[in-house]
Amino acid sequence: MNTLRASLPVLLLGFALLWWQADATAIAQAAGVFAWRGLLLQLTGILAIAAMSAAMLLATRPAWLEDRLDGLDKMYRLHKWLGIAGLVLAVAHWLCVQVPKWMVQAGLLQRPARGARAQEAAGILRFLQEQRGLAEEIGELAFYAAVVLIALALIRRFPYRHFFRTHRWLAVVFLALVLHSVVLTKFSYWTTPLGAVLGLTMLAGSVAAVISLLRRIGSDRKAVGVVERIEVLDGVQVTAVDVRLESRWAGHDAGQFAFVTFDRREGAHPFTISSAWQGDGRLLFLIKALGDYTRTLPASVHPGDSLTVEGPYGRFDFDGPSRHQIWIGGGIGIAPFVARMKALASAPDERSIDLFHTTREVDETALQRLADDARAAGVRLHLLVDARDGLLTGERLRAAVPDWAQADVWFCGPAGFGRALRADLVDHGLAEDRFHQELFEMR
Repeated sequence: MNTLRASLPVLLLGFALLWWQADATAIAQAAGVFAWRGLLLQLTGILAIAAMSAAMLLATRPAWLEDRLDGLDKMYRLHKWLGIAGLVLAVAHWLCVQVPKWMVQAGLLQRPARGARAQEAAGILRFLQEQRGLAEEIGELAFYAAVVLIALALIRRFPYRHFFRTHRWLAVVFLALVLHSVVLTKFSYWTTPLGAVLGLTMLAGSVAAVISLLRRIGSDRKAVGVVERIEVLDGVQVTAVDVRLESRWAGHDAGQFAFVTFDRREGAHPFTISSAWQGDGRLLFLIKALGDYTRTLPASVHPGDSLTVEGPYGRFDFDGPSRHQIWIGGGIGIAPFVARMKALASAPDERSIDLFHTTREVDETALQRLADDARAAGVRLHLLVDARDGLLTGERLRAAVPDWAQADVWFCGPAGFGRALRADLVDHGLAEDRFHQELFEMR
C-alpha cells in the first residue's frame, strides 16, 4: 500500500527534477510573466503527458507490475489517480496558455515584442518546428476530448456499458497528445536525461494505446467457456454462476478475480472467483446485484451461454507471517473467503482463522453453505446480521479475538468500512502492514 501511495508523487517529482536539471539556466534567469509562462507551459505539459503515459500503461493490465504494486486492484487505483492528475495538469497547462491572453485582452498585461524564431538547422527539427501550429490545434482539441472522457469515467452514474466504449477512445486522444508533446516540447530537452526518460515513457504509453485500440488487452490470459448452471439467491440478491472453461486456463489462487464477458456489447466486468481451482476447468462466480447490468443477469444469462474469462488477477493471497488470521467479509466481500475455505477444505494449513461476515440481507441457503464451508475448512465463523446483531466495530472485533494484535487481517467489502476498521485497529496497536484490503473498484 505504501508503494501505491508513493508512486504518483515519485513519478511527478522525478520528472519535475529532470525538467529543472534540463532548464536550470533559464529558470534562474526567468523574469516576467511571459518568461515564467513559457517555463510553466513546458513543466505542466511534461508532467501531464508523463502521468497519462503511466495511466495508459496500467490500463493494459501488465502482469509484471502486479507484484510490484500488490495486485491489479491497486494498479487500477493508481490508474485512476494518474488520470485525475493528468487531467488537472492538462487544465493547468491550458490555463498557462489562456490566462496571459485574457490578461492582454483586458489591458492588464502587455505582450513583449516577439522576434523572429530562429530556424532549426537539423532537418527533423526544422520539420517539427513547421508543425507547431498544427500541433497546437490538435493538442487543444485533444484536451477538450480528454476532459469529457475522463469526467465520464469518474461519474459513477454513467452506465458501465457506455463507459466501456467511450473510455477506449482515450487511447486515440492520448496518441494525439503525444504528437502535440513531441512537436512542442522544447527541442533542447531531447538531448538531456529528461528527453530520454520522457521519450521512453511516451513510447511505452503509445504502445499501450495501440494494444488497447486493437483490443489486445489481456489477450494471452483469456479463456472461453460456457455457463453450466445459474442459481439466484434472492435473499441476498446474489446470482451464483457455475462456468466450465473449454480452453486453457492457467489456474488461480483463492482470492483472485477475473474479467468476465457474458455479452460483448456490455464488455468485461470484474468478479471474484469464488471457487478453489481443482484443475477441472470449473469456476464459480458469486455476483451481487449492485447495478443495472448485474441486476439483469438472472434474466439475461442462461445455461449453455458462451462467455470469455480473462485472468486471473489480484494479490489478495492470504500470505503472511502470522499463524493466526482474521478475515472480514462485508456483504459480497465474502466471495474471496469462500474460495479460500474451499481450498483449505482439500488442503488444510496450520493457521488459526476467524472469519467475520457482516450482512444486511439474509438468505438461509447462502448462510448455511457459508457455515458448511467454514466447518469443512476449520474456520471459526462470526456471523453478524446488521439488523439483528448490530454493526462490526474494531472494539467488537478485539473483544471477540483476544490475540487480534498478532494476527494478519484480510478485509474485503465496502471501502469506507475497511478504512474505519483499519484506522481503529492500527490506533490500538495493529501493525499497518498486517491489514490487507482489497480495493475492488475498477473505475
